[in-house]
Amino acid sequence: MGASQQHIEAFLEMLGVERGAASNTIEAYRRDLEKFSAHLASRNTELTDASERDVAGWLEVRSAEGISTATRARGLSAVRQLYRFLVAEGLIAADPTHGQAGPRKARALPKTLSVAEVDRLITAAAARAATSGGGEPIEHIRALRLYCLVEMLYATGMRVSELVSLPRTVLAGDARILTIKGKGGRERLVPLNASAQAALHRYIAAISGEGHVSSRWLFPSKSAQGHLTRQRFGQDLKALAEEAGLDGERVSPHVLRHAFASHLLDRGADLRAVQMLLGHADISTTEIYTHVLEERLRKLVHDHHPLAKKD
Repeated sequence: MGASQQHIEAFLEMLGVERGAASNTIEAYRRDLEKFSAHLASRNTELTDASERDVAGWLEVRSAEGISTATRARGLSAVRQLYRFLVAEGLIAADPTHGQAGPRKARALPKTLSVAEVDRLITAAAARAATSGGGEPIEHIRALRLYCLVEMLYATGMRVSELVSLPRTVLAGDARILTIKGKGGRERLVPLNASAQAALHRYIAAISGEGHVSSRWLFPSKSAQGHLTRQRFGQDLKALAEEAGLDGERVSPHVLRHAFASHLLDRGADLRAVQMLLGHADISTTEIYTHVLEERLRKLVHDHHPLAKKD
C-alpha cells in the first residue's frame, strides 16, 4: 500500500471511530479520495505534495467529465476534510484546498401551482366554509378562517409568518389595502382583491359575535404566541389540498406565495412591482422568478414574430 493510500485509510478510520460516520458516507468518501489520488498519480504527484492548482485541476476534469454539481461538491468536501486531517496530524504544513471555491449549485426554481390548481384550492376552501354553517360553531369559524387565509395569501403574496401574526389593528383604514410589517420592521402596502375582502369580512363577522373573546390578533389561537401558528396553517392547507384532489406534499403557504408572484409576472407585472409586493429588500431575491419572464418573452416572440416557425 502506497503512502497516499495509507493516508486515505487513516483518515477514513478516523471518520468511523471518532466521528461515527456511517458506512455509506465512508465508502462515498473513499471513492472520491481514491479518484483524487489517481488523478494526482497520473501527474506524478503524491497527496502530501499537492498544490491548490492540483485541486482546481481535478475539479475542472470532473466538470469536463459531466459529473453532477452535487457529486463534485461532495468530492471537494472529502478532499478538504482529508487535508485538514493531514494538517492536524502534522503530515503537511499547508492545506491546498484553502480558498478553493466549490462548484455552485444551480438555484432551484421555486415550487408553484398553476392558476387552475389555485382555483381548485380556493373552491374547496369556499365549499368547506359554506357547508360548515350547520355544524359546530368552532368548526365553522375554523373553516371560515382557512378560507380567509387562503384568499388573503394568494391575493397578497404575504410571508406566512406575516399573515398568521397580523394584528387586529390592520383592519383600521381602507379595507382594500393592508399595511404589513415585514422583515426588519419594514412596512409595505398590499392590496386585497374583492374576494379576499369578502372572505375576511365573513370571518370577522363570525369571530366578533357575542361570547367570543376579543384578541389583539386577527387570527387568535391558544398557542404560546396567542395567534395561529404557521405549522398549524400548513397542516390545514395540506388537508385542504387533499380535499381538492391535489398532492398535499406540493402545497404549502410558501408555495402559494410563489404562485402569487409567478402568476403576476406571467400576466405582465413588472419585476420591481412584484419585489415591493413580496417585501424583498433586494431585487436579486425576486430575480428567482425571471424564468417566468423568460418563458413569457419566448412565447411572445414565438407567437408574434413574423419569422417565427409555427407548428
